[in-house]
Amino acid sequence: MTYDLTNKTAVVTGAASGIGRAIARRFAEAGARVAVVDVAEDAARAAAADMHGVAEAFACDVSRQPQVLDTFAAIAERLGAVDVLVNSAGVAHVGTVESTSEEDFDRLYAVNVKGVYNGLKAAVPAMKGRGGAILNVASVAGMVGIPDRFAYSMTKGAVLTMTYSIARDYVGEKIRCNAVSPARVHTPFVDGFLARNYPGREAEMFEALSRSQPIGRMGRPDEIAELALFLCSDAAAFITGVNYAIDGGFTNLKM
Repeated sequence: MTYDLTNKTAVVTGAASGIGRAIARRFAEAGARVAVVDVAEDAARAAAADMHGVAEAFACDVSRQPQVLDTFAAIAERLGAVDVLVNSAGVAHVGTVESTSEEDFDRLYAVNVKGVYNGLKAAVPAMKGRGGAILNVASVAGMVGIPDRFAYSMTKGAVLTMTYSIARDYVGEKIRCNAVSPARVHTPFVDGFLARNYPGREAEMFEALSRSQPIGRMGRPDEIAELALFLCSDAAAFITGVNYAIDGGFTNLKM
């Protein structure tokens, strides 16, 4: 068996940048017809145009269920019924429970939790009777205590439990559902975070964040994408209900 998605339709949310974009690109290279789904329409179009293979952009706010259902219907019409779903869309937040406002909490819940639910709500009925693969992008923040990540950790813990629930409920329908939990990955978000919060100290703080992984560096989006491709391909046909920490040793090797 190979990491092959030929003749399969793959939907990747949050695919205009970062980890989502890397996953979408890798899926296109593996032969999939890829739906590049993102709230940022222009960026989604640019990402789709940059991929080697069949990729189309779809503008969608994953927190709004009517939009998600309409988008999946459009994807099925243009690319075929969904075979693979990657829930990668997400937003971040820094803060404790005291510094997290209700607006912050609701915003993270809407995208990181409800957005995953909406994707599942649209994809699972289309996969029943045919089978399919679902991958949810969680985080090490949902597995271990990380300072100043109260709301973000809450959402990623919910992503993990949704993963296990879908895997259990639909194993008889040949729908597999797994999760990946990255530690820090070098994406444009990281660069923007450092520029906003540590002006003039970006290089110093980048190095400090890199050292927080025992392996001594941040992950790369393409490394997450390679694991995603394996888990969504037939090479992983015996794997469901599993969370993979891809974290440079962060969760198990901390001193």
